[in-house]
Amino acid sequence: MNAIEFEESAVRIDAAIIADGLGIKAPRVHHLMRKGKITSLCERGIDQDAGLHRLTFFHGNRRLRIVTDAAGRIINRSITTRDGGAP
Repeated sequence: MNAIEFEESAVRIDAAIIADGLGIKAPRVHHLMRKGKITSLCERGIDQDAGLHRLTFFHGNRRLRIVTDAAGRIINRSITTRDGGAP
């Protein structure tokens, strides 16, 4: 399995990637998602961005944004805090 996979309308991502970006331990990711403490947004590129995906995860004051190609390879990754600065 790649770290990020796309299956029809679903995205599968390794919890360690989310945990690393949000500053938490990987075993907590699923629990926090079920509780609504980690939320996410998935966007699919169109026009000149066709084939790209932007995955954004929010937890507390942190935001993890990952841009991937259609194969799930990470092209760009950024982490910011609510105040706009890097963690």
